[in-house]
Amino acid sequence: MIEDMDSKDYIAAPPPNDPLAAKPPRARVSDAVEPEESPQEKLVRKRDYLEGFLAAKPETLTAGEPGGDLYEAVVAALMEIYDPEIPVNIYDLGLIYGVDVSDESDVVVTMTLTTPNCPVAESMPGEVELRAASVPGVRDAQVNLVFDPPWGPEKMTDEARLELGML
Repeated sequence: MIEDMDSKDYIAAPPPNDPLAAKPPRARVSDAVEPEESPQEKLVRKRDYLEGFLAAKPETLTAGEPGGDLYEAVVAALMEIYDPEIPVNIYDLGLIYGVDVSDESDVVVTMTLTTPNCPVAESMPGEVELRAASVPGVRDAQVNLVFDPPWGPEKMTDEARLELGML
């Protein structure tokens, strides 16, 4: 049986329930395939790859996409608005469901309130609209107030939870 194993390119493991079967030889370091490149060449290749990776520029985003200048400026403006009852900004609190910036620089903010009976239900959407419209480059701003899906504490960011001692 050992002669058959030596003549093959592969060695199958014996069945686990056959105690008399010969075990295949163990792998040895000397049996390893020689590398095609030296460690120094490999290091140079890795360095070139890393330099290329770091030199790559992100693909250009339009101003209204997440990560774009106008979008990020609107989000930063919304992060300056704080809920009067909770010392956390409305963006981290999870009250902002979406910020859409059109090609014409019109902004539509979809938001909710913690409850429909929130004491700032009349003033908060107006403040959000004013702040979004005051961002340089925004032509017009509109706020859509929704209550579906309802707000819940799971919508808060980790920063808001940490601020409120919920982490």
